[in-house]
Amino acid sequence: MTEQSFQQCLALCLQVQSLQGAAHTPELDALVHALQGVVADLRASLDQQNQALCVIDQMPLSLVITDVAGYITRWNLAAQRLFGYSALEATAQHILMLNADESADIDTSMTDLFAEHDNTTVEVRRRKKSGEVFRTDMSLTVLRDDDHNVLGFVAIFSEIDKRLSSEEMLRMHASIIENSDQGILITNGDERIVSVNAAFTRITGYTLQEAVGQTIDLLRSGAHDAEFRSQVRAALNGSGPWQGEIIGRRKNGEIFPQSVSISVVRNDNGSIAHAFSIFSDISVMRASEERMQRLVNYDNLTGLPNRTLFDQLVGQALALARRNHDCCVVLALDLNRFAAIKDTLGSDVADELLRQVGQRWRKVLRDQDILARVGSAEFVAALPSVHKREHSGLVSQKLLSALDAPFDISANRVHIEASIGISVFPENGMDAASLLLCADVAAKRLQADNEPGYLFYSPEMNQRAKEQWQLEGDLRHALASGDLLLHYQPKVSLRSGRIVGAEALIRWKHPHLGMVPPAKFIPVAEETALILDIGSWVIEEACRQIRAWMDSGITMPPIAVNLSARQFDRMLPARLQAVMDRHGVPPDKLKLEITESLLVRGPETVIPIMNDLVAMGLALAMDDFGTGYSSLANLKRFPITTLKIDRAFVIGVPDDENDCAIARAIVTMGQQLRQEIVAEGIETIQQMKFLRDLGCDQLQGFLFSPGIPAAAFERMVHDGIRLKLDYLD
Repeated sequence: MTEQSFQQCLALCLQVQSLQGAAHTPELDALVHALQGVVADLRASLDQQNQALCVIDQMPLSLVITDVAGYITRWNLAAQRLFGYSALEATAQHILMLNADESADIDTSMTDLFAEHDNTTVEVRRRKKSGEVFRTDMSLTVLRDDDHNVLGFVAIFSEIDKRLSSEEMLRMHASIIENSDQGILITNGDERIVSVNAAFTRITGYTLQEAVGQTIDLLRSGAHDAEFRSQVRAALNGSGPWQGEIIGRRKNGEIFPQSVSISVVRNDNGSIAHAFSIFSDISVMRASEERMQRLVNYDNLTGLPNRTLFDQLVGQALALARRNHDCCVVLALDLNRFAAIKDTLGSDVADELLRQVGQRWRKVLRDQDILARVGSAEFVAALPSVHKREHSGLVSQKLLSALDAPFDISANRVHIEASIGISVFPENGMDAASLLLCADVAAKRLQADNEPGYLFYSPEMNQRAKEQWQLEGDLRHALASGDLLLHYQPKVSLRSGRIVGAEALIRWKHPHLGMVPPAKFIPVAEETALILDIGSWVIEEACRQIRAWMDSGITMPPIAVNLSARQFDRMLPARLQAVMDRHGVPPDKLKLEITESLLVRGPETVIPIMNDLVAMGLALAMDDFGTGYSSLANLKRFPITTLKIDRAFVIGVPDDENDCAIARAIVTMGQQLRQEIVAEGIETIQQMKFLRDLGCDQLQGFLFSPGIPAAAFERMVHDGIRLKLDYLD
């Protein structure tokens, strides 16, 4: 119909063209009228064809139309989704490109190919664009005209479920069993092994040949009792599925845990044909669980129980003590001066010291005694079944004696002492937390008095401990709220009497207690990380004050600040430089005072930091000289410009011969090293005269001035107040 309409339309168009330019005639009108009718018929035919093509595209089934030779002329959207080819890619391609058999002859007659299956549906294998081969139902239809001539072919494809044949199912099941990562063993009705998979061999070490014919006792470890084995055997005999954990033995004798599932297969008459066991080696999982348990319950440094496990174990011990009306003791074991050792010798030495201390103490205690590490330098012990409280004193003395011998660590001989607090159940508490709190209070009481030894808890200790904890809390609040301030104690030249410097001294103005002396709160800060925050605040405040004086146009002498050993690390120079840069303070306006205990850390650690500070233009002074443990052989290697004689050696001069001898030795050594000598704590004219005659350069003490506020020190410098030296001549 469409082809005839096209031919008729073309003929009429040629006739109309031949009459163009001629006069209007009825013949021309007739031709135009006829042409309009043919065009209308053609348009209607095309509309029907477009509608048909649209329907084909939207069909849910994959439809492919080819010409007589088998080349694709139509490819709907469903075919595109099924095979992966777009209509543009598929059109003009031969339909045999979809065949999964790549050896198919593309020149095969499509008439012969389709005639056999015309108007029938067959199951075939086809290949997608991705290369995937799949099964599909294919319906074939031959397109013919009214004279039964072949115009083309129609194929409709419908992907079918991936059904497996019985043979394929058997192969698949066998492959799954063989390639499973779980061990599988199959036994017959006589409980003899008839088959195992590769995972069985990999896990147990037994090959198929070694296992077949054996019983499951081949893997027996002897770790289970008769009742457990009877449950497993009952499952093999059909009592019902069984799941659990079994300890097995490998061929090499190694014991390993396994998770096992046992079931049976019955034949048509209900008898057991086979039993099968599926098992997994869970040794790795168990090892991971054990590692997790150690992380949760044990200290990773010493290997001892941590606080969590200690509480559990002590809770169990207390429950037993209640039933037996027995006594139980808790010891708080605190290492003295551990922070100083860590600061001076480093973290590696400190960690090794903790390990060795834990080992020594563990050897002293009984097997049933509990030892744990609960803090940086804090251990705790529990002594179950102690018949008399006095026995805990004997154990404490043994623990203290275990620390008498020095610890040799990385070429360092380290001495350490401990303070032990003792609390007793049920007198001092009914649970682990209460007992540990009381023991800790007693230990802290000893530490506050710098006394190694052991001490039983008493109620009055608790009040003192509460005061200390309250003081720590107030100190934290003071640091945050600005209740700390600096006073400045002048340093005076013993040659000119002029003020040549000052030391910044921290003061705490408590809202209720008034001025709290540093001797009371600095030790509390040293026991905690507060000393780092306080030290940083002192440097910041001193630099701020120096900058304020500079902005006022007042020429002030250098200000010295004290450094805690905890502040002295590789980052100290950078931190100081940042503060000085922030306030615009030149290095000659700031001095740093360190203590001898810092030098115990070792020259190789301390000297590079000191050199960096000196390279920045900062001067270093050694404070409290003579009270620490510095090596005089190493002292000359340190870039120190000033030695400060501790007031402990000043207070006795000129009457105490020993103090005079020590002061004279320090001055003589300082002069030989070309260092400036400052005497601290001078309160009398006699002390000043003696030390001046020895050759001291400066004095610092109440004789001239205590520490005073910044404004008062500023006035003193501005007014040129001097120390009168005339009466000494």
